[in-house]
Amino acid sequence: MKEVRLPTIPEIVIILGVFLALVLSFTLFLDLPIQMALFISWFLVIILGVRLGHKYQDLQKSIMDGISNGLEAVLILVSVGALIGTWIAGGVVPTLIYYGLEFIHPSIFLLATLIICSIMSVATGTSWGTVGTAGIAMIAIGEGLGMPLPLVAGAVLSGAYFGDKLSPLSDSTVLASSLSKVDILRHVRAMMVLSIPAFIITAILFTITGFAYGGRNIDTEKVEFFKSSLQKYFDIGIWMLIPAIIVVVLLALKKPSMPVIVIGALLGAIWASVFQGMDFADAINTAYKGFSIDTGVEFMDGILNRGGIVGMLDTLVVIIFGLGFGGLLEKLGVLKVIIATFEKKLTSAGNVTLSTLIVAFLGNVLGCAMYVSLILTPKIMEKSYDKLKLDRRILSRNTEVGGTLTSGMVPWSDNGIYMAGILGVSTFSYLPFMWLSFVALGLALIYGYTGKFIWYVDENSPSDETEYKGEQVVNDY
Repeated sequence: MKEVRLPTIPEIVIILGVFLALVLSFTLFLDLPIQMALFISWFLVIILGVRLGHKYQDLQKSIMDGISNGLEAVLILVSVGALIGTWIAGGVVPTLIYYGLEFIHPSIFLLATLIICSIMSVATGTSWGTVGTAGIAMIAIGEGLGMPLPLVAGAVLSGAYFGDKLSPLSDSTVLASSLSKVDILRHVRAMMVLSIPAFIITAILFTITGFAYGGRNIDTEKVEFFKSSLQKYFDIGIWMLIPAIIVVVLLALKKPSMPVIVIGALLGAIWASVFQGMDFADAINTAYKGFSIDTGVEFMDGILNRGGIVGMLDTLVVIIFGLGFGGLLEKLGVLKVIIATFEKKLTSAGNVTLSTLIVAFLGNVLGCAMYVSLILTPKIMEKSYDKLKLDRRILSRNTEVGGTLTSGMVPWSDNGIYMAGILGVSTFSYLPFMWLSFVALGLALIYGYTGKFIWYVDENSPSDETEYKGEQVVNDY
């Protein structure tokens, strides 16, 4: 029997180079679906795995294990697709757009976008749901106010990811903390010392930019036409927001995400039937096929014709293929070999932080799914933190920053494809305006190299004094 060995650096460089060449050529030059590039890449890695001594059956099992680790993302995405379709049909999203055009001043629009999406993402714990509902509305309002859409998308994503990496309700928050063996509330507190300063800096940047753009390109006739068109095709009223309020409250009460989102989708279908005059069967069908309308206005149709489970299929396939690819990389030990090459340099909190952010980003680039990044990074980096006696909260925090906040930056990742598709703005266009992500990454590095908010296992930080009094805060996993 052939002895199993780890891949060498030249083998890793070749296989990952071919993978990136496939992905980039399919997306940028050949106009072929990214899903095919990922599928082909499975077999390239399998060939390398067999060469390293692995049995094909074991490699196939690693694909299935990788996929099973991220099935929750698939379930949530299906639910979000249904929610978007019925909330547009039921007038929830059109009402958000109408009131946004009515009350939000252009000068503070970007700041308002950041705050609204942040509040919703913290309350619901889902960046996908936030972007698919409030995000769509803010893009439509921004278009009406004459704002550059990549800039608006940057504000939407900054707000959406703020909550996704901070809310105790977020699956990414739970995943990063649990795999790092950190209590979720301690993880959230460790995140807050980074996230709040990052949010304040980002808010200042969007405020300054908003005043620079505010009102400069606004077309009042277009705004009024858009508002009148919404009133023509939808019943607009404050009561249209009741489904959104119910979903936010239920999620804030820590009810399970998928059934709550499905309840929201059902309420949207009921609202479409009761208030918008749609046949109930047709309203339910928007959960599967998405909402469709022909107003004769291309801009308005582009905003409203979306959603449905069918509309999520491309992203679902990316998630499945990406998770499988990540499972193969973990089986072969690719990222472990890369880290082992630089292990001698991991002698300080700063270098370990930098390495963690790089590994987490590579998890998105190579695994094509945020779940791959959040699963692999703690496993690969935990020994380096333990060796330096760094508190595992630093590991969980850096995993979140490097994994969650960079997930939307990769055009072929699950988040990159979903965000670009929902917002109608390409990944490379909105990437420069993901300011919260860049600020948070910068702060993580500053903390690492200066020792600010870096805790060690034999030290009690002031913020955690109460946790060490009268109760044990050790997590057994």
